[in-house]
Amino acid sequence: MEFSSLNSSAAPTTAVRGVTVPSENQSAASPALNEITISTDHPPLRVIPGSYGIPFFGPIKDRLQYFYGTGGPVEFFKSRVQEFQSTVYRTNMPPGPFISSDPKVIVLLDAKSFPILFDVSKVEKKDVFTGTYMPSTKLTGGYRVLSYLDPSEARHAQLKNLMFFMLKSSSSRVIPQFESTYTELFNTLEIQLDKTGEAPFNDVGEQTAFRFLGRAYFEVNPEDTKLGKDGPTLINKWVFFNLSPILTLGLPWYIEEPLLHTFRLPAFLIKKSYQKLYDYFLSAATTVIEQAENLGIPKDEAVNNILFAVCFNTFGGMKILFPSTLKWIGLAGENLQSQLVEEIRGAIKSYGDGKVTLAAIEQMPLMKSVVYEILRIDPPVTFQYGRAKRDLTIESHDAVFNVKEGEMLFGYQPFATKDPIVFDRPEEFVADRFVGDGEKLLKYVWWSNGAGDGDYNGRK
Repeated sequence: MEFSSLNSSAAPTTAVRGVTVPSENQSAASPALNEITISTDHPPLRVIPGSYGIPFFGPIKDRLQYFYGTGGPVEFFKSRVQEFQSTVYRTNMPPGPFISSDPKVIVLLDAKSFPILFDVSKVEKKDVFTGTYMPSTKLTGGYRVLSYLDPSEARHAQLKNLMFFMLKSSSSRVIPQFESTYTELFNTLEIQLDKTGEAPFNDVGEQTAFRFLGRAYFEVNPEDTKLGKDGPTLINKWVFFNLSPILTLGLPWYIEEPLLHTFRLPAFLIKKSYQKLYDYFLSAATTVIEQAENLGIPKDEAVNNILFAVCFNTFGGMKILFPSTLKWIGLAGENLQSQLVEEIRGAIKSYGDGKVTLAAIEQMPLMKSVVYEILRIDPPVTFQYGRAKRDLTIESHDAVFNVKEGEMLFGYQPFATKDPIVFDRPEEFVADRFVGDGEKLLKYVWWSNGAGDGDYNGRK
């Protein structure tokens, strides 16, 4: 998983039932993939192209190109596809020296090779959640939390069961709390718009997301505790310390390189902030903690895992996905917006007795297609990693490659979900792409919940 920039945003082409909005960045991935010659028969065996360069210096060179080269990460991957005429190749991934001892990866950029990263019978997920480095366990209370465990590890099943308990025990509260909490948000935004003509969304959106999670999971509004409204700010600081080696702040390279990408930020600088979050979950998540102890998980380990699951996985996902959803629906224009209003209100009236229910949601094919299309064109989780458990073969659209046991596999999801061999008009936002027969394409849309083996395609 990667937050490539604290202020990252995509602006691909938008097309909704015949309406197309030009993009600021008209083609990020498809042209490079379109240049690959596709074999219609059995694809040939090919040596994986690319190289890692001179030890120490090669990874630094690749890191500088990745962060500061023209076009950033997208051009970093695209240029190598063009150079090697392959969507599978070797390169180094940040951070490299001195944070990562082994930055070597095999890159997978097409929809055919990419899914192997979710096959835990072939790849190991141990300590690869953030890529070629793992943040210090001092940032997670001294524990390797669930996201860093491989399913083969004994503790994985216990912690996964705990997360499912947290989800199941709160299932009856999720929709009502989402509706009430986000109604509060939009009422506030409407008032602000009436007063000033504008309403900044990010800060209030993050406050709303964390408030919703506290109410839904634990029936405790964090703003009514000692934590107050500090939760999102504390989370963002803590996540930054976890991900700083693979982030860019847009500063000059000679500042960011020594500050972020060469040495780890000291964990003690964030200790007090983390403790405040820990204390909130210790007091709020009592039911989940009791279940953890029943499962044989010590209280302290349980709290650190609950904190990570809620703050990093769930809040982190909402922080990215919710604004992205608003952006794409806003760009699509009134035609799509009117269709969504009609479908959603009709389904709620006919199947939900006037309320939002799962039964009603199932009768909203356009709404579901829009969400899947947003996950496809602008995936909130862009990176996936896995280490080969044994010697194996990987197949792209045009070749077969041998991979040796222990080699690190890496996939950049925005390329895989814009594969022009699979998707028509891959760089366009097509609202009804997954309606009707389009549902067959859902197997090419993935979402990761950050739990090691918790990677799912769009249908799930």
